[in-house]
Amino acid sequence: MKCVRLWYKKSGLAVFTSHLDMNRCFTRAVRRADIPLWYTEGFNPHPYMTFLLPLPLGTAGEREPIDIRLTDDISNGEIKARLNAALPDGLSITDVAEPKDKADKIASALYEISLELAGEEEAEAFAKKADEIVSSGELNAEKKSKKGIKAVNLCEMILRFEAAANGKTVGISAVLASGNSSNLAAALLIDSLEKKSEIEIQKTRITRKEIYKENFEPFE
Repeated sequence: MKCVRLWYKKSGLAVFTSHLDMNRCFTRAVRRADIPLWYTEGFNPHPYMTFLLPLPLGTAGEREPIDIRLTDDISNGEIKARLNAALPDGLSITDVAEPKDKADKIASALYEISLELAGEEEAEAFAKKADEIVSSGELNAEKKSKKGIKAVNLCEMILRFEAAANGKTVGISAVLASGNSSNLAAALLIDSLEKKSEIEIQKTRITRKEIYKENFEPFE
Protein backbone atom coordinates (compact mmCIF):
# COMPACT_ATOMS: atom_id res chain seq x y z
CA MET A 1 0.00 0.00 0.00
CA LYS A 2 1.33 3.42 -0.97
CA CYS A 3 0.50 6.69 0.80
CA VAL A 4 0.72 9.90 -1.21
CA ARG A 5 -0.04 13.54 -0.53
CA LEU A 6 -1.89 15.52 -3.18
CA TRP A 7 -1.31 19.27 -3.23
CA TYR A 8 -4.13 21.14 -4.92
CA LYS A 9 -5.15 24.68 -5.83
CA LYS A 10 -8.68 26.00 -5.35
CA SER A 11 -9.68 29.19 -7.15
CA GLY A 12 -12.42 30.92 -9.16
CA LEU A 13 -15.97 29.76 -8.60
CA ALA A 14 -14.65 26.60 -6.93
CA VAL A 15 -14.06 28.62 -3.72
CA PHE A 16 -17.83 28.46 -3.15
CA THR A 17 -17.75 24.65 -3.03
CA SER A 18 -18.38 23.32 0.49
CA HIS A 19 -16.06 20.83 2.16
CA LEU A 20 -18.63 18.04 1.79
CA ASP A 21 -18.97 18.73 -1.93
CA MET A 22 -15.17 18.93 -2.25
CA ASN A 23 -14.95 15.44 -0.81
CA ARG A 24 -17.51 14.19 -3.31
CA CYS A 25 -15.80 16.02 -6.17
CA PHE A 26 -12.38 14.51 -5.50
CA THR A 27 -13.85 11.05 -4.93
CA ARG A 28 -15.53 11.20 -8.36
CA ALA A 29 -12.35 12.57 -9.96
CA VAL A 30 -10.26 9.72 -8.53
CA ARG A 31 -12.73 7.19 -9.92
CA ARG A 32 -12.83 8.83 -13.37
CA ALA A 33 -9.03 9.00 -13.39
CA ASP A 34 -8.84 5.26 -12.57
CA ILE A 35 -6.56 5.86 -9.59
CA PRO A 36 -6.20 2.62 -7.54
CA LEU A 37 -7.52 4.14 -4.32
CA TRP A 38 -7.66 2.01 -1.17
CA TYR A 39 -11.08 1.54 0.44
CA THR A 40 -11.74 0.88 4.10
CA GLU A 41 -12.96 -2.57 5.03
CA GLY A 42 -16.27 -3.41 6.66
CA PHE A 43 -19.99 -3.24 5.90
CA ASN A 44 -19.83 0.23 4.33
CA PRO A 45 -16.39 0.69 2.73
CA HIS A 46 -15.39 4.21 1.74
CA PRO A 47 -12.31 5.62 -0.02
CA TYR A 48 -9.38 6.68 2.13
CA MET A 49 -9.08 10.38 1.44
CA THR A 50 -8.18 12.92 4.13
CA PHE A 51 -8.30 16.71 3.76
CA LEU A 52 -5.68 17.74 6.30
CA LEU A 53 -6.87 21.34 6.81
CA PRO A 54 -10.22 21.89 5.05
CA LEU A 55 -10.69 25.32 3.50
CA PRO A 56 -13.60 27.44 4.78
CA LEU A 57 -16.31 28.21 2.24
CA GLY A 58 -15.34 31.22 0.12
CA THR A 59 -11.61 30.93 0.76
CA ALA A 60 -9.19 30.19 -2.08
CA GLY A 61 -6.13 28.00 -1.56
CA GLU A 62 -2.77 27.91 -3.33
CA ARG A 63 -1.25 24.79 -1.74
CA GLU A 64 -3.77 22.53 0.01
CA PRO A 65 -3.00 18.92 1.09
CA ILE A 66 -5.04 15.74 0.71
CA ASP A 67 -3.73 12.33 1.78
CA ILE A 68 -4.75 9.18 -0.08
CA ARG A 69 -3.72 5.52 -0.03
CA LEU A 70 -3.20 3.44 -3.15
CA THR A 71 -3.51 -0.32 -3.62
CA ASP A 72 -1.22 -0.49 -6.68
CA ASP A 73 1.95 1.27 -7.72
CA ILE A 74 1.51 4.31 -9.96
CA SER A 75 3.92 7.19 -10.51
CA ASN A 76 3.29 10.58 -8.93
CA GLY A 77 3.43 12.20 -12.35
CA GLU A 78 0.74 9.87 -13.67
CA ILE A 79 -1.50 10.59 -10.67
CA LYS A 80 -1.16 14.34 -11.26
CA ALA A 81 -1.87 14.10 -14.99
CA ARG A 82 -4.90 11.82 -14.61
CA LEU A 83 -6.50 13.85 -11.83
CA ASN A 84 -6.01 17.18 -13.60
CA ALA A 85 -7.80 15.72 -16.61
CA ALA A 86 -10.73 14.70 -14.39
CA LEU A 87 -11.11 17.73 -12.09
CA PRO A 88 -13.47 20.64 -12.88
CA ASP A 89 -12.44 24.26 -13.48
CA GLY A 90 -11.04 25.95 -10.40
CA LEU A 91 -9.46 22.80 -8.99
CA SER A 92 -6.05 21.51 -10.02
CA ILE A 93 -3.31 19.27 -8.66
CA THR A 94 -0.06 21.22 -8.34
CA ASP A 95 2.11 18.44 -6.92
CA VAL A 96 2.04 14.82 -5.75
CA ALA A 97 4.59 13.69 -3.18
CA GLU A 98 5.32 11.33 -0.32
CA PRO A 99 3.98 12.74 2.98
CA LYS A 100 6.79 14.05 5.18
CA ASP A 101 4.85 15.57 8.09
CA LYS A 102 1.88 14.28 10.06
CA ALA A 103 -1.30 16.36 10.19
CA ASP A 104 -0.82 17.16 13.88
CA LYS A 105 2.30 19.15 12.96
CA ILE A 106 0.17 21.89 11.35
CA ALA A 107 0.43 25.02 13.50
CA SER A 108 -0.43 28.04 11.35
CA ALA A 109 -1.23 29.29 7.87
CA LEU A 110 -0.40 32.33 5.76
CA TYR A 111 -3.36 34.27 4.33
CA GLU A 112 -3.35 37.02 1.72
CA ILE A 113 -6.52 39.11 2.00
CA SER A 114 -7.77 41.81 -0.35
CA LEU A 115 -10.46 44.20 0.90
CA GLU A 116 -12.32 46.71 -1.23
CA LEU A 117 -13.51 49.83 0.57
CA ALA A 118 -15.79 52.65 -0.55
CA GLY A 119 -12.88 55.00 -1.32
CA GLU A 120 -9.24 55.84 -0.68
CA GLU A 121 -9.91 57.61 2.62
CA GLU A 122 -11.84 54.64 3.95
CA ALA A 123 -9.06 52.27 2.86
CA GLU A 124 -6.36 54.34 4.58
CA ALA A 125 -8.45 54.58 7.74
CA PHE A 126 -9.20 50.84 7.82
CA ALA A 127 -5.56 49.82 7.32
CA LYS A 128 -4.45 52.16 10.11
CA LYS A 129 -7.24 51.07 12.45
CA ALA A 130 -6.63 47.37 11.78
CA ASP A 131 -2.95 47.71 12.66
CA GLU A 132 -3.83 49.59 15.83
CA ILE A 133 -6.38 46.96 16.89
CA VAL A 134 -4.05 44.02 16.34
CA SER A 135 -1.15 45.86 18.00
CA SER A 136 -3.33 46.54 21.04
CA GLY A 137 -3.50 42.80 21.68
CA GLU A 138 -7.26 42.72 22.13
CA LEU A 139 -9.90 41.83 19.59
CA ASN A 140 -12.73 39.90 21.19
CA ALA A 141 -15.23 37.84 19.21
CA GLU A 142 -17.59 34.89 19.58
CA LYS A 143 -16.14 31.71 18.12
CA LYS A 144 -17.84 28.38 17.52
CA SER A 145 -16.24 25.30 19.07
CA LYS A 146 -17.20 21.69 19.72
CA LYS A 147 -18.51 22.77 23.12
CA GLY A 148 -20.58 25.63 21.70
CA ILE A 149 -20.03 29.35 21.28
CA LYS A 150 -17.44 31.05 23.45
CA ALA A 151 -15.82 34.50 23.67
CA VAL A 152 -12.17 34.56 22.59
CA ASN A 153 -9.44 37.12 22.05
CA LEU A 154 -8.50 36.74 18.38
CA CYS A 155 -5.19 38.54 18.85
CA GLU A 156 -3.90 35.49 20.72
CA MET A 157 -4.21 33.54 17.44
CA ILE A 158 -2.64 36.20 15.17
CA LEU A 159 1.05 35.38 14.75
CA ARG A 160 1.90 37.97 12.09
CA PHE A 161 -0.13 40.84 10.66
CA GLU A 162 0.45 43.58 8.09
CA ALA A 163 -2.12 45.89 6.48
CA ALA A 164 -1.51 48.46 3.74
CA ALA A 165 -3.82 50.62 1.65
CA ASN A 166 -3.47 51.02 -2.10
CA GLY A 167 -6.17 53.24 -3.58
CA LYS A 168 -9.49 51.98 -2.27
CA THR A 169 -8.08 48.51 -1.60
CA VAL A 170 -6.50 47.21 1.60
CA GLY A 171 -4.08 44.31 1.36
CA ILE A 172 -3.56 42.20 4.46
CA SER A 173 -0.91 39.55 5.00
CA ALA A 174 -1.54 37.49 8.12
CA VAL A 175 -0.25 34.29 9.68
CA LEU A 176 -3.03 32.79 11.77
CA ALA A 177 -3.09 29.85 14.15
CA SER A 178 -4.37 26.70 12.46
CA GLY A 179 -4.71 23.03 13.31
CA ASN A 180 -6.36 21.05 16.09
CA SER A 181 -5.29 22.99 19.19
CA SER A 182 -6.00 26.51 17.90
CA ASN A 183 -7.61 27.72 14.70
CA LEU A 184 -8.59 31.19 13.52
CA ALA A 185 -10.56 31.57 10.28
CA ALA A 186 -9.50 34.59 8.25
CA ALA A 187 -13.15 35.49 7.61
CA LEU A 188 -13.83 35.77 11.36
CA LEU A 189 -10.80 38.03 11.75
CA ILE A 190 -11.97 40.36 8.97
CA ASP A 191 -15.56 40.45 10.25
CA SER A 192 -14.31 41.32 13.73
CA LEU A 193 -11.99 44.06 12.44
CA GLU A 194 -14.85 45.52 10.42
CA LYS A 195 -17.12 45.65 13.47
CA LYS A 196 -14.52 47.15 15.79
CA SER A 197 -13.24 49.70 13.27
CA GLU A 198 -16.81 50.65 12.26
CA ILE A 199 -15.62 50.98 8.66
CA GLU A 200 -17.68 49.05 6.12
CA ILE A 201 -15.96 46.63 3.73
CA GLN A 202 -17.45 46.36 0.25
CA LYS A 203 -15.79 43.14 -0.93
CA THR A 204 -13.47 40.53 0.57
CA ARG A 205 -11.16 38.04 -1.15
CA ILE A 206 -9.23 35.55 0.99
CA THR A 207 -6.48 33.20 -0.19
CA ARG A 208 -4.56 30.72 1.94
CA LYS A 209 -1.05 30.73 0.51
CA GLU A 210 0.91 28.34 2.71
CA ILE A 211 0.57 25.99 5.67
CA TYR A 212 3.23 26.00 8.40
CA LYS A 213 4.56 23.87 11.20
CA GLU A 214 6.05 25.42 14.35
CA ASN A 215 8.53 28.25 13.77
CA PHE A 216 6.90 28.97 10.39
CA GLU A 217 8.54 26.01 8.69
CA PRO A 218 6.62 24.88 5.56
CA PHE A 219 4.39 21.87 6.16
CA GLU A 220 5.38 19.04 3.85
